[in-house]
Amino acid sequence: MFPSKVDTQYCKRENGRVYQGDILRDMLLLEMEYVDEEGSGYSIIEKKVPYIIVLTQDCDLEQDFNNRAQISEKHDKYIDSILVCPAYLAEEFRKGKHLENFGLSMEMWNSKRYDQIKKQNNYRYHYLEGYQPYQIPNLVIDFKHYYTIPRNVIYFAKKNGHYLASLRELFRENLSHRFSYFLSRIGLPTVVENKVNKHSKIVKT
Repeated sequence: MFPSKVDTQYCKRENGRVYQGDILRDMLLLEMEYVDEEGSGYSIIEKKVPYIIVLTQDCDLEQDFNNRAQISEKHDKYIDSILVCPAYLAEEFRKGKHLENFGLSMEMWNSKRYDQIKKQNNYRYHYLEGYQPYQIPNLVIDFKHYYTIPRNVIYFAKKNGHYLASLRELFRENLSHRFSYFLSRIGLPTVVENKVNKHSKIVKT
């Protein structure tokens, strides 16, 4: 049985906690880079991305939130960081310009191949159709690009103007399944046929 139609795949969740499928804008991602061979010195690289989407499982986010809200001596439900994927502006992605600010030149997509991304037929990418009432533009998620952000940073951002909307349950489950499928794929080696020379002899011992 197919689900009934909805006017949008998005909804608002502003009751205090972070949800899987939350979309936030203007977020800062941090990367650490070593500056010497011994690894004794490093620098922090800041990357500001226009949008991110939360991918940590919602049950873990809920248990973390509830555990912190309770007066308890046990803290085994706490999570320290939250998994996210950047979401790139679709038109910039299509032109291969979505990472120009980081000095990276990316692939351009012709109409036929880009249409496959929009139809969710490319397992590496996930397309999110925009929804103007929530100020969400057309976005593309690249499953090869994912980060963790400290839990408290996400909560601060959601409470201070960075939150836009969330994916409804079925849509976030679809995103989660596609992301987990991409991460769990197995690359098999090419099997080379072992050809026996017709002039060779089999020696019995």
